[in-house]
Amino acid sequence: MIMQAEEKKFFTLDEYLELEVNSNTRHEYIDGEIIPMTGGTPEHNEIASILNALLRVSLKGRPYSIFVADQRLWIPDRKLYTYPDVMAVPRPLERQQGRTDTITNPVMIAEVLSKSTKSYDRDEKFSAYRTIPTLREYLLIDQYTPHVEQYSKTDSHKWIFTESNDLESSISFSSIPFEIRLADLYESVEFEL
Repeated sequence: MIMQAEEKKFFTLDEYLELEVNSNTRHEYIDGEIIPMTGGTPEHNEIASILNALLRVSLKGRPYSIFVADQRLWIPDRKLYTYPDVMAVPRPLERQQGRTDTITNPVMIAEVLSKSTKSYDRDEKFSAYRTIPTLREYLLIDQYTPHVEQYSKTDSHKWIFTESNDLESSISFSSIPFEIRLADLYESVEFEL
């Protein structure tokens, strides 16, 4: 018996958007390919929820919108639609031309790392995020142990890396007026021993 390799199907941007708007699940679009997004663990969702809540309280009355997981982001230089775990976006929102449901101007993006996506989040996804002119800060948050990697943009091609793993340490943001203690970020998370 001869096995044939399954051919990849490529979609146009319009085909993806039509499918996505009518879908019950979320998908990323990466240069013609549609990739289903898997569900997260309780720890993943807890961390994203805590960060969202603390950002909302801290930025109340300031000109920012905070989005969690379901807000689509368009990265034109990479032909990528994605749904970051948490985004801070200055108002007014900049939307993809011709769309009311897709934004383009985050200043801060945070991704909660999972075993299946951590390499992608650190490499290809961060490379794509760096092409967003407004982006100033990228956070990678480990869900299995207290550990946060922070990348802060200092000029057009320079990013400063800071690493935190002590629950008593704090992370200060340069993109938005916000600071968070790791103990607060991981407040309700039960780590596996």
